[in-house]
Amino acid sequence: MIAPTSEYALEVVNLKKAFGGLVVTQDISLAIRPGERRLIIGPNGAGKTTLFNQISGDMRPNSGQIKLSGADITRLAPYRRAHLGLSRTYQIITLFTGDTLEHNVTLGLLGLRPSRWQMWRPLSFYGDLANEARRVLDAVGLLHLAAHPVSDIAYGEKRRVELAMALAQKPRVLLLDEPLAGLSNTERSQVKSLIASIPRQTTVIMIEHDMDTALDLAETVTLLNYGRVIVDGDRDAVIADERTREVYLGV
Repeated sequence: MIAPTSEYALEVVNLKKAFGGLVVTQDISLAIRPGERRLIIGPNGAGKTTLFNQISGDMRPNSGQIKLSGADITRLAPYRRAHLGLSRTYQIITLFTGDTLEHNVTLGLLGLRPSRWQMWRPLSFYGDLANEARRVLDAVGLLHLAAHPVSDIAYGEKRRVELAMALAQKPRVLLLDEPLAGLSNTERSQVKSLIASIPRQTTVIMIEHDMDTALDLAETVTLLNYGRVIVDGDRDAVIADERTREVYLGV
């Protein structure tokens, strides 16, 4: 992990991404403080997930800069960013469905080890990581399912496994891409409680369409539209802003 060298946990400076002649993010700039709970909102196609993909390294911007605790990570590979304290979840759950919950989390932890993973070694060889995987599953209420394959558990439980994998990395900054999508009311309440319990050592940035739930978790809000920042600031001020009502709330 890198030592903090800035008052900001994450900075995005004039970020731009274009596909052919289509500009998806246009000169986006954000400054997010350590421990902050930031909500990114906007209509479909506003560029929210594209922004996350650029921050996480899954997509490279055409121009601009990304800093993690003051360190420039703009051109680093995703695994390098993970080593430096950046973790994320995805809109579409990315788990090994034929493997157990414990093995999924253990594999995620292996990616952070300085030594190279040897494929021929059984996961039991990495006993310390298996213990940590069980600890994290216990923290999200899934230890009793640790030996079950992912394919056997409910959708909401899969969301919790993905969150467990992200938290197991002890991230400095955590990106959550629609963590409540497709959940029942009960599942939504469970995942919301998990997000609310994340320690303040981790900065949380979330994309979410369930506004009522997401606003309970957010302190600051950024509204995107057509790849641009339209409104940015304190939660209540952004929601009360006329531009938010016009762009996002449709009134």
